[in-house]
Amino acid sequence: MWMSKRATYASVTPLTVAPGDVLAAGTAGALLSGVPSTVITLARRERLLDGATAAGAILLPAERRTLPLVAAAVPVHLALSYGWAAVLCAALPRRATVPAAVAGGLLIAALDLEVAGRAFPAIRALPQGRQWADHVAYGLAVGVVVRRRRLRRARAGA
Repeated sequence: MWMSKRATYASVTPLTVAPGDVLAAGTAGALLSGVPSTVITLARRERLLDGATAAGAILLPAERRTLPLVAAAVPVHLALSYGWAAVLCAALPRRATVPAAVAGGLLIAALDLEVAGRAFPAIRALPQGRQWADHVAYGLAVGVVVRRRRLRRARAGA
């Protein structure tokens, strides 16, 4: 299994990944990551579904209809949200968890938008500042959830 309760780095540093943390943090990240771009888009009265259709174009690059693209965006968004949550849950330090998660969100933005985004014109066409802000919101949401869950476990074990 790729995700265990007790795994190790090559340096033999213990690495703990709680599947419940991944589920909770990924869900929070998936639900809250679009808040910055949504608020800005609504305030500017721009097309609200551009981000969703761009995400859907990752699975359906030749599709132009809105409904199939939005439907395809759901599994893309969830896979990315839970996948990156698993990475962050494994990598976040015990201390300064939230700031580290925000930094992780920025690193994910660089990978998603600057590296992988080159392959997806619809992603590159989105207002990039908003997309970076969404990634910061994602990191913040994941970090807060992971920190709270870790604190709750520590209190229960004390």
